[in-house]
Amino acid sequence: MVATLGLVVAEVFGGILGHSVALLNDAVHNLSDVPALGISWLAMRWAERPADSERTYGYHRAGTLAAFTNAVFLVVLSLWLGYEAIQRLRAPVEVVESWMIWTSLAALLVNGGITLALVRGHADLNLRTILVHNFGDALSNIAIIVGAVIMGYTNAPWIDPLLGLAIGLLVLYSSFGILRESSHILLEGRPREVRIEEVARAILTLELVQEVHDMHIWSLGGGHNAMSCHARIPDMHMDECEKILGAIQKKVADDFGIEHTTVQLERAGLPAVSGYVMPQPLRRG
Repeated sequence: MVATLGLVVAEVFGGILGHSVALLNDAVHNLSDVPALGISWLAMRWAERPADSERTYGYHRAGTLAAFTNAVFLVVLSLWLGYEAIQRLRAPVEVVESWMIWTSLAALLVNGGITLALVRGHADLNLRTILVHNFGDALSNIAIIVGAVIMGYTNAPWIDPLLGLAIGLLVLYSSFGILRESSHILLEGRPREVRIEEVARAILTLELVQEVHDMHIWSLGGGHNAMSCHARIPDMHMDECEKILGAIQKKVADDFGIEHTTVQLERAGLPAVSGYVMPQPLRRG
């Protein structure tokens, strides 16, 4: 975070002294990393906290909420960057290419190093948000360097605001993907890699399970998934019911990575009164 703040200050001075809107836009973009890093760090610490009486599932969605907040902030920022770039396209300003090149080289070292450090955690949505931030920053630094070299040979000041517009579009595109995925989790959507019908059919392979219905599967965030369902079994002693319940929990945990399972066992032959997630309840063939 300290390195990012230092980078913002350097780019602001470089943008002012070099009259570069691309550098100033990139400085604002980097400034957005500061609250993003702070929120993400806090969310990762929260996610490690155990469940309590208020948050009975734990704090796994803290990182998802942070990713959603950061993505919303980036969308607003991208729209503003686009507006500023269009204004400069309409009224180009002469820039000092040397300030753009040296400032962007320093920024590239910082952003490139952070990006490489975060690549290993790209599967985590919260870390992915930070990775997108810094990868976009690194690409924009490269683009500014190339643009400054071209402007030095062609004396075309419109390249600078065009780069600023491209940076805004890149961040906007990346942010929408994170918004879509994080909102899916916050709305308790089904994990993308899990299919309800496949889980139901896997449960039906267990001995004595005759029907599965009213199944719900959702993500708690951070790769933690939960499931609830109703399963019909023959009338039997409670000890046997507990064995079937344990088998169902083990099956969905081993095959689908579903850690938290709630199963309501029902006696076979009774009419179903609950709504079905599937068009029809799955039964043994």
